[in-house]
Amino acid sequence: MNAKTAKPGKRIFSCLRAFAAVMMLLAMSAVPRAAASRVISIIPATTEMLFAMGAGDRLVGVGTYDRFPPEVDRLPRVGALLDPNVERILALRPDLVILYGTQADLRQQLERAHVPYYPYVHRGLADVTQTIRSLAARVGVEAAGNALADRIERQLADIRSRTGSSGRPKTLLVFGREPGTLRNIDASGGVGFLHDMVEAAGGANVLADVKQQSVMLSTELVLARAPEVIIELRYARGDATAPSDLRAWDALPAIPAVKNHKVFMLQGEEFVVPGPRVVVATERLAKTLHPEQFK
Repeated sequence: MNAKTAKPGKRIFSCLRAFAAVMMLLAMSAVPRAAASRVISIIPATTEMLFAMGAGDRLVGVGTYDRFPPEVDRLPRVGALLDPNVERILALRPDLVILYGTQADLRQQLERAHVPYYPYVHRGLADVTQTIRSLAARVGVEAAGNALADRIERQLADIRSRTGSSGRPKTLLVFGREPGTLRNIDASGGVGFLHDMVEAAGGANVLADVKQQSVMLSTELVLARAPEVIIELRYARGDATAPSDLRAWDALPAIPAVKNHKVFMLQGEEFVVPGPRVVVATERLAKTLHPEQFK
C-alpha cells in the first residue's frame, strides 16, 4: 500500500509515532549532564583554573608540563599535546578529559571509549574567564567558577583604569631570541592573550597590526618599529638567564627603548599560562610600563 492509498487512521498513527520519537529525543537532550568528578587535564591553564575554583580534588591526572599549583606534583602525568598516553588516560577511568582542540587523534580514541572530553582552544585574554565559567559548569561548581571569573575581570578592569590616564608607550614584547645576540627574535603579534595583556597593562603593541600570535623579527624591523619599551619574558622553569643578557640590545642604540634605558626582563610562568594568574602577569607588565601608577 502506498501513501496515496493508505487509510487516514494509519497515516495519523504514523504521524503520532514520529512525533513521539521527536519528543523523546528532545527529552533526552534536556536531561542535565552529570557533573564530572574524575577529570584529567593535560593543559596547564585549565589545571590552574580547576584548582583556583576549588575543584582540584576532581583531578585524577594532569599533563607533563603542569607546574602550578604545587599540588599537581602528587598527580599522575599523562602526556601533553604531542604525546598523550592514551592507555594511561583510560586506565584512570576519567569521566572528563580536557584536551587541546587540535588533538584530533586523542578525541577519536576517547569517542571510541565513550569518554567525554572538553576541547580547549588557546585564544585571547577574554577567553580565560569564558573558559573558567564553562569548565565550572562541567564539573558542578558553577557558582565558584562565576565568582572566580568575576574577580579576574574586576582586577583586570582595575589595572586598565589605573593605567588609562597615562600615555601608551610603544611596546615590544619578546619571548624568545638567541642568548647574547639579537638573532631569531620571537615577539608577540597582534593576536592572543600576550598582546591583550600588553594592551590591558597600558602599552601599545608595536606589532598590533600583524595578526598572528608570534612574529619572527629582524633587527631591521625592530628599528623600523622603534619601540619605546622592550620587555623580555623568561618563563621556563630553571631559566637562569642573567639580566646582563639584555645588553645585547645595546647593538641598536637608535631604538628609543635602548636610548632611554627602557629594556626590561620579567621572569615567571604566569606569562605563558592563560589561566587565573593572568592578573598577576598583567599587573607586572603594568608596573613595568607605568611604575608611577603603582607607588
